[in-house]
Amino acid sequence: MSLDPATLHALAAFPRQLEQFYAAIPPAFTHWSPPSWDGIPSESFTAIEQICHVRDIEIDGYQQRLRRTLEEDAPVLDSLDGYALARERNYAAADANEVFAVFRDARAATVQSIIALDAQQLRRTAMFDDYGLVTLRSLVHALCSHDQQHLAGLQWLLAKIDALSIRA
Repeated sequence: MSLDPATLHALAAFPRQLEQFYAAIPPAFTHWSPPSWDGIPSESFTAIEQICHVRDIEIDGYQQRLRRTLEEDAPVLDSLDGYALARERNYAAADANEVFAVFRDARAATVQSIIALDAQQLRRTAMFDDYGLVTLRSLVHALCSHDQQHLAGLQWLLAKIDALSIRA
């Protein structure tokens, strides 16, 4: 059984959506942090940090997890500490255009590798930190879910930014 077309479409369309959602953030707020992060559906990252996180989790997280699940027998896949990456890689100083360029290329490579998988490959298994036992197909769905969490995180930031105008 191959992957469903809706998941493949969502993965392929995500870079454009991420750029559009990021573009909706007023430039003065790309590094803004709300007084409280309660309720954010993603990690508590500023807008620029959100996109850097997505880029790094794509390359250092999911691309590596997919490759290892395909090439190794029952690998143990680690979660990445997104907050540590943000500090180590100085997300706050990132250039959004560069982040998007790298991410677009990385996602295109990810999608191409996923499209090439056959049913047997999609059934390969791994142990993924807090998730437990997963298949390669499961990892693809987890990646798609991760994408949606960060689109929601940017919308959450937009809601908080908009709420500032009612206090003025």
